[in-house]
Amino acid sequence: MKQATHTLVHKTHGRGIYDLTGQVQAWVQSIGMKTGLLTLFIQHTSASLLINENYDPDVVDDLERFFARLVPDGDRLFVHTAEGPDDMPAHVRTALTQTNLSIPLVDGRLALGTWQGIFLFEHRHAAAMRKVVLHLMGE
Repeated sequence: MKQATHTLVHKTHGRGIYDLTGQVQAWVQSIGMKTGLLTLFIQHTSASLLINENYDPDVVDDLERFFARLVPDGDRLFVHTAEGPDDMPAHVRTALTQTNLSIPLVDGRLALGTWQGIFLFEHRHAAAMRKVVLHLMGE
């Protein structure tokens, strides 16, 4: 059994959903394993990871509109506003989504479905450098 790790550093331009699929697939292929499990972990409390549709851009726009309605910035419910009105909403959005993903590796390729992609979901308005740790274990 082999293991490999890598940290992707992705600069966001503020709130939005960023496709990481190509970067992740390129790294996995460079390792040369055929069978295994890839774990992705984002090292932040105001951004998260998603597997979602990567074909129709309306999907990511609809997700953002849904979260804007579900967890609005500046809601008076929140006391924690140390970094601005999007601070606590960003933490809630992260709590409602995922900070880690697991994807099987089959025949040297990630076992994503036809329309699935790997996304970083940035919850803050300001640009940020986000780190996603990749851990591949297999043969």
